[in-house]
Amino acid sequence: MTAAAPARSTPWMHGVLVPFRTRLFLELWCANLASNFGTMFQTVGAAWLMTQLAHSSDLVAFVQAATALPIMVLSVPAGAIADTWDRRALMLIAQLGMLAVAALLTVLGFRGALSPWSLLGFTFLLGCGSAVNGPAWQSSVGEQVPAEQVPAAVALNSLGYNIARTVGPAIGGAIVSLGGAAVAFLCNAASYLGLIVVLVRWRRPQVPAVLPPEGLGAAIGAGIRYARLSPSIRSVLLRSAVFAFLSSALWATLPLVARDLLAGSALTYGFLLGAFGSGAVLAALASTHLRRHYSADAIVTGASAAFGLATLGVALSHWLALSLAVMLIAGAGWVLAYSTFNVVTQTSSPRWVVGRTLALYQTAAFGGMAAGSWLWGVAAEGVSLRSCLLAAAGGLALSVPLSRRLPLHAIVESDLGPLRELPDRQALTRVEADAGPIVVSIEYRVAPADVAEFVRAAYALGRTRRRDGARRWSLMQDVDDPQRFIERYQAVTWLDHLRQRHRATVADQSVREAVLRLHRGPEPPRVRHLVGRTPEELPLDGQGRVPAGPPPG
Repeated sequence: MTAAAPARSTPWMHGVLVPFRTRLFLELWCANLASNFGTMFQTVGAAWLMTQLAHSSDLVAFVQAATALPIMVLSVPAGAIADTWDRRALMLIAQLGMLAVAALLTVLGFRGALSPWSLLGFTFLLGCGSAVNGPAWQSSVGEQVPAEQVPAAVALNSLGYNIARTVGPAIGGAIVSLGGAAVAFLCNAASYLGLIVVLVRWRRPQVPAVLPPEGLGAAIGAGIRYARLSPSIRSVLLRSAVFAFLSSALWATLPLVARDLLAGSALTYGFLLGAFGSGAVLAALASTHLRRHYSADAIVTGASAAFGLATLGVALSHWLALSLAVMLIAGAGWVLAYSTFNVVTQTSSPRWVVGRTLALYQTAAFGGMAAGSWLWGVAAEGVSLRSCLLAAAGGLALSVPLSRRLPLHAIVESDLGPLRELPDRQALTRVEADAGPIVVSIEYRVAPADVAEFVRAAYALGRTRRRDGARRWSLMQDVDDPQRFIERYQAVTWLDHLRQRHRATVADQSVREAVLRLHRGPEPPRVRHLVGRTPEELPLDGQGRVPAGPPPG
């Protein structure tokens, strides 16, 4: 019995809490926890102040929309910058910007100089800071802890957020009731200081870049292309947008639920948010166990049904105790759905693009939330709050069959590290970096009996090449020699070709091997690299090539 106890505690102590042994992660986690509490205070203060400044339901719902809209608009550029720039510097800029906005909001709040639209404006600016900070924060976890600790670190970050969401709203409601919204704004401003100090002290290791960074437009395009050609991420984007749109009805109108359906105060609103956060924490603690026994599809489907049931319960309830109970269910459904979306996105993305895929996921989720918050608020104003919530509950029930049309692919242990090392100096100077277009052709010999299987395997390989940046991919068969196949694709420049090669992951190797296994030639497939030439590039060097000059970067 004595020997068994440590074995049972090992998965928790050494599997979940081990990232806390890294001092940097522990400091960032604690500082971010304080910042999350400040955000909860800000959320309660802004939402309740709007109920006092404006009497229309749509303006109250606009508070949530003003938070979500900038995340929808700015997440993708922020994700591209996070993948190509210093993530620590980007987070520091975002935190300093939010501190300045929160400080000004506090001053105007104490002076009583806020109007409904100025409050929405400041809320929007704070949302802009969150949009810039989010992708850099999530994708920097791999720089804070060793690679094998990243899943545990992500779980701890989620747990910290949900801890703040559990008790933060109730504390925020008490702060607003006792001191007013301006005091909540002041607490939020102060909460940024700890994280700023830790980020200033963090000496992020500098990895020398062999390839120069992509431009912003090219980086955004690469991220969108990867998501479009990845079935797992495509399903996440569509299903998270639908879930966010429907679930935002409850989230955006919750201040009205507290005021109108329960005849409560800011403290009532805080209790409702606290119950929501409690359900989220319980679900976060149980999520690892659930993922061992159920598929991602099953978890998201169950979470959608649970949130729909909770929305129905809130719409029909007149008692605070019942509303708190169903808000526990809503919180559990919310965190299970979004954590599953997040895990599928991260496990389906190699490190070179993870900031952008996470940003696209945030864009889809917060875009659905922003549109939903506005439309449900308008519906609550034009029809009734209860009818609005009943319609959202029905929509969540009808969304359950989406799992058949847009399945979330099973999470598997795949090595998403680069298949090849970064190009060496010889590869960089072999052709001038901006030379192009580059055409790559690969010649295969395929037995007649293997043609059908080869074509299917080659198209799977073509999808991975296009996902990583190849253009105009095609597979051609020689009419005069039907056993001869040529795979061909392009890159805009030689540098783009080197980037595309580096993006291939170890997990993609099986796709390549499926093609090579069907090659029947006496030698390996012949690969040719062709570069476009124009008269303006003359003179050529002694070997008939344009002098490459110094390597880029």
